[in-house]
Amino acid sequence: MLHPQGNSPRSSRSVAIVGAGIVGMSAAHFLSRAGWQVTVYDAGVVASGATGSADGAVSVASKKPGPLMTLAVAAVKFYEQLIAEGVLVDEYLPRSTFVVASDDEELSVLERHAGELEAASVPIRMLRGTALTEVIGAAAPTAIAAAEVQREGHAVGYRVVERLRRLGGFAIRRNCRVSGFTSSNGHITGVITECGTEQADAVLLATGIGSMHFLAESDLIRPRKGQLIVTDRAGADSPHFPGPLMSCRYLVSKGSQPANSAAASRSLGLVIDPLRTGQFLIGGSREDRDDRETADGDIVAALLRDAVALSPSLARLRVIRVFSGLRAATRDGMPIVGRVGGADNLWIATGFEGDGICLGPLMGRLCQQMICGEPPDQDISALDATRFRLTLAAAA
Repeated sequence: MLHPQGNSPRSSRSVAIVGAGIVGMSAAHFLSRAGWQVTVYDAGVVASGATGSADGAVSVASKKPGPLMTLAVAAVKFYEQLIAEGVLVDEYLPRSTFVVASDDEELSVLERHAGELEAASVPIRMLRGTALTEVIGAAAPTAIAAAEVQREGHAVGYRVVERLRRLGGFAIRRNCRVSGFTSSNGHITGVITECGTEQADAVLLATGIGSMHFLAESDLIRPRKGQLIVTDRAGADSPHFPGPLMSCRYLVSKGSQPANSAAASRSLGLVIDPLRTGQFLIGGSREDRDDRETADGDIVAALLRDAVALSPSLARLRVIRVFSGLRAATRDGMPIVGRVGGADNLWIATGFEGDGICLGPLMGRLCQQMICGEPPDQDISALDATRFRLTLAAAA
């Protein structure tokens, strides 16, 4: 249960949060409401990393069966809770996602994934024949079947972060890089920054790829690049999109469903997302590279070809923007959340790759509960940092 901002007694306990993305800022919000004195540090500005270059999907449809799918179900419900409590009013758009099969091989993937979604109690509706034509036929005439994954949503990451910033209750140190920590007897006592050293009773690392700077295990997380395309606004004569169209190949590219061949260092999926503005967001790639500022013509061309093949009406539109970002990808494809060895008051929440916007607010809440010594509302044992025996780097 959330408490109004002014109702929680302030505490002498202080927490330093490294990283002003959606996970760090959500944790700041909930820790502040729990009475902690919170300071968020970021080497840049808020939402300047993966949060600011994400597609905004709050989606179970693409999740791998198991803990991630279960947590995504809880995360969608948590967004709905935050709307009801007035925290994220107007920042979350409920909608369905349509997972589309265009050939027999994709149909096999679709049917398998639909069964796994249903097993996780995700509400879905299989669309074939007349029902398929009536719902998405004009948008995707080549589709032979689709699964409508219901009770999904969309949230723009930087807008969520800005809302949390405006609600306030915590300090933000922008353009203030944290270089290490002061400690005593296995207990962190402060953070060392470019702006000086500041006291902290607890620390949360929520800075994506940058979290590895503080840990001895430097090869645990790697950058995974994604490229996205934005079109101009669709005209009145364009087919209606009832929600984002997700090719079954996206499930394979993300690892949510098995592929017929070995994983490649570069893979393409396809999601066509109708935005509130009337534009379309088309994505995306998954590339084990770190050249964030570069957009590649071959990747963009391939995504556009695939998008037009699935939805020919998109050929009428112009591309007005191409951008890319870096996701933090872990060695085993699962986020890392929990306590770091070598310090009894150091916590980490990182490695969410393409799931940060979906899981971010919920993870912020669970981090708050862990730091406060409360049992988390959700089972996150599969994400526990102890599976990698994480320890604080000697130099930090």
